[in-house]
Amino acid sequence: MKKTLKALMAAMIAMAAATNATAQNPQKGDYGYLFCHMSGRGEWTAYAISRDGLNYHDLRGGGPVFDQKALAAIEGGTRDAYICRKHDLSGYLMVTTDMCVGKSKVWNNYGINLLTSDDMINWKSTTFDFRKGAAIFSDKDSPDPYRDYSTVNRVWAPQIFWDPTYTWPDGRRGGYFIYFSMWNQAEEKYDRMYYSYANESFTTLTKPRLLFDWGYATIDADINYLESDGLYHMMIKKEGGTPGLFTATAPKLTGPWSEPVDDDYVDFEGKKKCEGVSAFQLAGDSTWLIGYIEYSSKPKRYRICRADKYLRNFHSPQDIKGVEAPQHGSFMRLTKEEYDRLERWGAGK
Repeated sequence: MKKTLKALMAAMIAMAAATNATAQNPQKGDYGYLFCHMSGRGEWTAYAISRDGLNYHDLRGGGPVFDQKALAAIEGGTRDAYICRKHDLSGYLMVTTDMCVGKSKVWNNYGINLLTSDDMINWKSTTFDFRKGAAIFSDKDSPDPYRDYSTVNRVWAPQIFWDPTYTWPDGRRGGYFIYFSMWNQAEEKYDRMYYSYANESFTTLTKPRLLFDWGYATIDADINYLESDGLYHMMIKKEGGTPGLFTATAPKLTGPWSEPVDDDYVDFEGKKKCEGVSAFQLAGDSTWLIGYIEYSSKPKRYRICRADKYLRNFHSPQDIKGVEAPQHGSFMRLTKEEYDRLERWGAGK
């Protein structure tokens, strides 16, 4: 009986580990890398490509990938671009902060953009203006995070993670976990991390739910699942306190998330400020590269450092090469066909 029980428990643990392992954005391609980012020259989304993940060249001179004024329906600016593949490899997804400081003159914004593409060149967008309240979300009868959405003053830096375990009310399985920082100044003291789920067509969102609250402002989270330890690792910027980029871990996307590790973090910039972290792996390499923007200097510096397979022991920071105006963005591996297609497009062919 004891042996049977032990075998059953082992099977359940293995099943849980397998389920967690599938909650991951798919990776494909070993020919090159795409850096999809906000341009430091303006609030648009730009591309740069690389063969080795460190040395890049701008496409179209670092100009806009798409008409941001047409696809960002609130303020006409797309910041903090995060790109990934659809979970079934049938296309591509992007999320951006709908924000244009150049237009509004304030560091506030009110929503995000969910974009889809078949080729990384032609994009369609659905914009969510959180000030409009419960009516914009697909689960109108679910609990609301706020009494009044109209006073939301920040919805920053959304990112995507495919979660096959999510169950919709009609029994469908699988959804895109969209996580972002949000602040409703009338109802909370600082920016906190929230999450919603988007459907497979990437056109609907559930109401935001609080991901965690450490008692101080947190922004620019970047989550990856690590096969090395079977945990989700989140790198994040803590507003205030010791400068740097910190890591927390969790057994599931929705937590519970640990307190940030305070003795092993990205601290190379000293007292200078950095944010917009994005961790990625080179094809065939179990270790990690971590990109981030150091924005205290003039001009700003976009840096890439290294970490081991456990996303620990950060070391060897260097400036990104070949990108004229790098800012907060994300990285994705490319196949040769994708790399060549983007290069032809970038050259206007």
